[in-house]
Formats: sequence, C-alpha cells, structure tokens
Amino acid sequence: MKKAILITIATVMLAAPMAQAQQSYRHDDRAPGQHRVTKEIHKTEIHKKVVIKKRWRKGERMNDWQRRAAIRDYKRYGLRQPGRDQRWVKVDNDYVLISVASGLIAGIIAAR
Repeated sequence: MKKAILITIATVMLAAPMAQAQQSYRHDDRAPGQHRVTKEIHKTEIHKKVVIKKRWRKGERMNDWQRRAAIRDYKRYGLRQPGRDQRWVKVDNDYVLISVASGLIAGIIAAR
C-alpha cells in the first residue's frame, strides 16, 4: 500500500512540470503583439486566420513602399506637408512618411 502511494506521488511530481511546459510552448515564431485574429465564416464553420502585422519604426527601411499608392491630399487626413523627396503612404492602419530616395521611414502617424 505504501509503495503504491509513493509511486503515485512520484508520478504526479514528475508529470506536473511537463504539463506546464506543454502549455507555455508556442509552436510558431510570432513575437507577442505582432498578430491579430480574424474570423472567417464558411457554412456554419468558423476558421481562425492569423494575420501578422508589422510594427514600423522611424529609421527602418521599407522596401515595398512603391507598391502602395501615395497620399496626395495629406491635409484631408491631418498629415503635415511632406518634404522634398518624401511621400505619405498608408500601411495597414498607419500613415508612414517615406523618403523616396532611400526608402527610410521619416515619420509614422496612426490612422483614425
């Protein structure tokens, strides 16, 4: 009887850390705060889709800014006039001020 109780206690003590390790493990390489979950509904089924959103910072290089339309009526959106060789571009839910020559980010403003 004592042997069975000791074996049960030893098993529980070994299994508890392994159970906690499985709960905290993330199988993907997403950084915290760089994802959002959207739902798509298909014939009474709900599928979750992970959309990765890049967080831009001033001084970073944005290589694909030419694919996006430049904002010409910047006053309408409450943006300041861009300098020479700069363009405002909307990326996700942010307005990004890009230097045309280098592709560096000169400023970021959250869209309303």
